[in-house]
Amino acid sequence: MLNRKFGLLVLLLALALVMTACGTAQDDGQEPEDETNGDTAQEAPQEGIGGFYVMGTGSTGGTYYPLGQEMVNVWNNHIDANFDAVASGASVENLSKIGTGEFDLGMTVHIPALEAYNGEGEFADGAVTNFAFIGHIYPEVLQIVVREASGIESIEDLRGKRVAIGPPGSGTQAAAKLVLEAYGIGDGDYEAFEEGFGDARDRLQDGTIDASFGLLGLPNAGIEELQASAGDVKLLEISPEALEYIEANSGYEAYTIPAGTYNWINEDVTVVSAYAILVANTDTVNDDLAYELARVMIEHADENTHPQSDHTTLDNALLGSEGLPIHPGAERYYREQGILD
Repeated sequence: MLNRKFGLLVLLLALALVMTACGTAQDDGQEPEDETNGDTAQEAPQEGIGGFYVMGTGSTGGTYYPLGQEMVNVWNNHIDANFDAVASGASVENLSKIGTGEFDLGMTVHIPALEAYNGEGEFADGAVTNFAFIGHIYPEVLQIVVREASGIESIEDLRGKRVAIGPPGSGTQAAAKLVLEAYGIGDGDYEAFEEGFGDARDRLQDGTIDASFGLLGLPNAGIEELQASAGDVKLLEISPEALEYIEANSGYEAYTIPAGTYNWINEDVTVVSAYAILVANTDTVNDDLAYELARVMIEHADENTHPQSDHTTLDNALLGSEGLPIHPGAERYYREQGILD
């Protein structure tokens, strides 16, 4: 019996020594290693985030779709939720599907976003108000493309021609119709092709259309590809008189495409531009998620490989927000960064 008690005492003493050693292993003046990232600091915990979210972009041949794919890749790498970017008819469709709950996020020109919120223009039959501004993405520049072989020298020459004006419900189509209207060219005065710039580029190349409008990033890879394959591309300029009409009847502003933007442009070309922005469905995107969307867009923009992501900066973050509600979560982030009072 004595030997058994002595053995038990020895065992208890040994266990006590092991527990003491374990308890002091991290009290030796050294920081414990981050089990997830080693020496890399982890991002702040994300509260109230999770689930699956769909973002509407645009046609596959435009700027929105490939840029949107890059945006969700970056979000998926840094936010504890799942995001998917889907092709769509762009601005108006994205806003409409946010209104019906089909989309959680949408890329849009800021002008149709204002119309949606105020129940104007394409949304005269019913406003969409369950969305809020998350952040500016890039400046959209209206580029009116023809081939030299078409003989078209000006926008006036588009009367009676075959013209791609963009998909129904897109910012491109709204801008195209406004520009044509400024020249007295209405529906029926030309043969309209309602398709995205990818399809329009192919039609320009094979000669089945004469011109295409595209509200696109600058420079646009599709236009560069068209020039490389067709070799005789040019952009049409908007006249001062037409610009005055456009600016008086919309939120578009004059924009100069500098000579050399494309290597075949030898002189500046005056057109119009607007802002591409990201908006969120306020019924499905809560404040914590909106905060993370804005933060990651800005702080991890260098991980987005699309060239238009260069415009997604803190200095530009609020461009296109005027007149729109800012999502409280995004607003909190921008206040922390000192760009909102």
